Amino acid sequence: MLYFIIILALLVLDRVTKLLILNKMQLGDSLDLISNFFYITYWENKGAAWGIFQNGRWFLITLTLIVSIVLIKLLLSSKNKIFSLSLSLLISGAFGNLIDRVFRGSVTDFLDFKIFKYDFPIFNVADMCVVVGTFIFAYYLLFIYEEKEKE
Repeated sequence: MLYFIIILALLVLDRVTKLLILNKMQLGDSLDLISNFFYITYWENKGAAWGIFQNGRWFLITLTLIVSIVLIKLLLSSKNKIFSLSLSLLISGAFGNLIDRVFRGSVTDFLDFKIFKYDFPIFNVADMCVVVGTFIFAYYLLFIYEEKEKE
């Protein structure tokens, strides 16, 4: 139950932040919060990370639904807290961007970092959930998961 509360809380955070951007900014607008480092920039992405699969809306919706079903099934059977947390983050991120793709046709991005003169791709809360969830999942696989012995 706790992990579904985490999913819901992160999903609400993602939706609220995106709705704030949609209601307060015009596409392409940018707010300079920390000069030469952090900006809030309203952008729409019709693809996936780093703009791959541009205009692949239905492919991405289908893929996200399939992966989400698998992740939910794994979460329901998981007995490990670290694994469950990683799945919760992945599911919330997937749903956050899925909602955008289904209802808007593109994903609303707004977190814009320029790191050492590199203009990092603009992203959102759902993207952060996917990235952090992936790192936790990798940690689980590398340091916690153990194969069951064959009899």
